[in-house]
Amino acid sequence: MAENNALTLQQLQQLIGNTVRKNPQLQGVWVTAELSDVRVAGGHCYMELIEKDVIGNTCAKMRAMIWNNTLNTLRGKFYAATGKDICTGMKVMVRGSANHHNLYGLSFTISDIDPAYTVGDMERIRREILERLHKEGFLDRNRSLRFPPVPQRVAVISAEGAAGYGDFINQLVNNPDGFKFYTHLFPAVMQGEKTSQSVRNALEQIRRNLDLWDCVVIIRGGGATTDLNGFDEYEVAKAVAVFPLPVAVGIGHERDRTVLDEIACRRCKTPTAVAAMLIDSLRLAYTATVERVKKIARYSADAMKGEKYRIANIETALPARVQTRIMRSEKRLGEIGHSIERALSRRYSSESERMRMLRYRFEKACMQLTEKPATKLKNLENMVRVLSPQNTINRGYSLTLLNGKAVKSIGELRKGDTVTTCLSDGTVESTIR
Repeated sequence: MAENNALTLQQLQQLIGNTVRKNPQLQGVWVTAELSDVRVAGGHCYMELIEKDVIGNTCAKMRAMIWNNTLNTLRGKFYAATGKDICTGMKVMVRGSANHHNLYGLSFTISDIDPAYTVGDMERIRREILERLHKEGFLDRNRSLRFPPVPQRVAVISAEGAAGYGDFINQLVNNPDGFKFYTHLFPAVMQGEKTSQSVRNALEQIRRNLDLWDCVVIIRGGGATTDLNGFDEYEVAKAVAVFPLPVAVGIGHERDRTVLDEIACRRCKTPTAVAAMLIDSLRLAYTATVERVKKIARYSADAMKGEKYRIANIETALPARVQTRIMRSEKRLGEIGHSIERALSRRYSSESERMRMLRYRFEKACMQLTEKPATKLKNLENMVRVLSPQNTINRGYSLTLLNGKAVKSIGELRKGDTVTTCLSDGTVESTIR
């Protein structure tokens, strides 16, 4: 009984297809989704529309396509508004109809796209990255660095063999001023999902030898604008923002600005524009140096001229000045000589008077010293004469001597002693018995 009511798989698919086609809500409907696995083949564009939940897991998925009769129109419309091509990872609002195929199942045919929705989402992503960098204190770090006035040693991050890199090097090497640049390429993937990690790896290589470089340039030329999505990621933006050397970017993007454009020290549209900026920097420094040299030369010439004029004036005035100085010196010497003569004369007179007074005082002192002893000596002579034994003898006395000494007592004499008796008219020797 149940077998009679069963549908074949084809019948089920046809039933689903009829239901989808006849449901007006599934025709010409606007849908918001994220693009995944976008690819162009046979003039048609194939992709998957996906939706993710709050934790990033895919919660809905559907195949979608843009047929070649509308693809160019939609791509042109989208690029004109966003500056980018339709690519994987974009949030889009598309209009289309649901379809069902017996072999391929449910799909969505896109007939229109609203670029404003994508622009808003891209801007939201950029704004969130910039706000995060601002909160973390990284936003202005690189762009506030002083770009070197003579950026000759340049570390280049680009895809090896890319047209933009070749144009950059060619413009530096063949600059009309003949300036010498020293460049080294740090190869990196500049498109696709590996862009962010590859650029960060190149920056880390440069960081190991910071002293070798004046600045870093990140350049990309050619290729689809869809490949710029890698420069709107937080990790690569932070790596550039905190890099200790000034970074200049030129990623070949004429219209829109990526996050790297906002946080780098210098932003140029193309690799050749970066090269022109470097050449202009050297030209400005060279011009400034030449002007300084000229100014120094002018100052030196003016100074030499002024010194020559001053020396000439000195040479002209020197003889008269020397003569005047000599006359003043001679006059001064004469005045000093007269002063010395007067001083010596006064000193001589003073010293002469002083010597005269000293002589007078000395003579007076000498006279006093000689007169007093003479008087005293005279008195002593008189006293000696008065007290002389001879005078006593002359008056009738005698003086007895024993061994030349006066005998004052009889007890001084012994028997047999010979004594001498002095009289007024002579001496007599006697022997004691």
